Amino acid sequence: MIIVTGANGRLGGGTVEHLLKRLPADQIGVSVRDPERAKGLSDRGVRVRHGDFTDASSLEHAFEGASRVLIVSCDTLGEEGVRQHRTAIDAAVGAGARRILYTSHMAASADSSFVPVRDHTATEEYLAATGVPFTSLRDGFHASSAPMMLGDTAEGTLAIPADGPVAWTDVNDLAEAAAILLAGEAVFEGPTPPLTAEATYTLPEVAAMAAGDRPVATERLSDDDYRSRMKERGLPDIAVEMMLGFFLAARAGEFAGTDPALARLLGRSPRPLPEVLPELLGRPAPQWH
Repeated sequence: MIIVTGANGRLGGGTVEHLLKRLPADQIGVSVRDPERAKGLSDRGVRVRHGDFTDASSLEHAFEGASRVLIVSCDTLGEEGVRQHRTAIDAAVGAGARRILYTSHMAASADSSFVPVRDHTATEEYLAATGVPFTSLRDGFHASSAPMMLGDTAEGTLAIPADGPVAWTDVNDLAEAAAILLAGEAVFEGPTPPLTAEATYTLPEVAAMAAGDRPVATERLSDDDYRSRMKERGLPDIAVEMMLGFFLAARAGEFAGTDPALARLLGRSPRPLPEVLPELLGRPAPQWH
C-alpha cells in the first residue's frame, strides 16, 4: 500500500488526487491529523487513518502495510520540525516500507540562510542513514508562497530587502510529480534534481504581475529595518528570521536555478507563474492563445 501523509493539505491532497488517476483507491492510504476532514477520501475507498508526527504510535498504525510512504514535510521549524520528520521516517522504516519519499526543497544545504532548507538538509541526512531506498523530492519554491511574500502592497509600495530570482513552482505540478514517483512510473535514487518551473521571477516582478495595471514601487529596506518592521507586526522571532532568511538566500541565488527534471517527469512544461498567480489571488486565469 502507498501511504501519503498530510493529505488534508495542498501538496499531500494533490498527490492523492493524482494517485487516484493511476491506482485503485484500495491501494492508497493516508495519514492525517484529522480523519474527519479526509472523509471525502474515505468515501472514495482510500484508507484514512489518524497519524501525527508527534505521536509515534499513531504513525505505526497509519503506516501499517506500507510499501511506499510519502512524508510531506511539516510546517514546524527548527529542531522540533526535524524531530518530527525523524519520527515519521522511523515509523516508515518500522512498517517495512521498501521506499520512502520525502518532500524536500531545492538548494538543500546546511549552510543556507533559509531555516526550512537547513531543516530539510538535516532530514535528508537522517533519511539516507536508514539504509532504506529513498527519494528526496527537491521541490522548487512553492508558487503559493509568492502572494504571502508580497506583504501589503495596497498602497502601491513593496517594502522589502534586496532579493533575487526565484523558481516559483506550481504545487499541483509538484503533487503530480510525487504521484508519478509513488506509482513507480519513474524512479530517482536519493535527492532529485531541482523540480522547478522553467522561469524565475524576483518579488518586484511578482508584485507587478499581481498588480496588473496598477503601478507598484519597490522600497528597498535594510535587513535590520525589515526585521524591525516584521517584529512590529507581532511576528515571532523564528518567523521573522525565516522571512529575512528567504531574502538572504534569494539574494545569494539559492532559488534561481531551474532544471528540466520536472518537465520530463510530467511529460509537459510546468505551469508558469503568470498562469498560476491569478488563481492564487482568486482571479480568473488568463486565456492563452
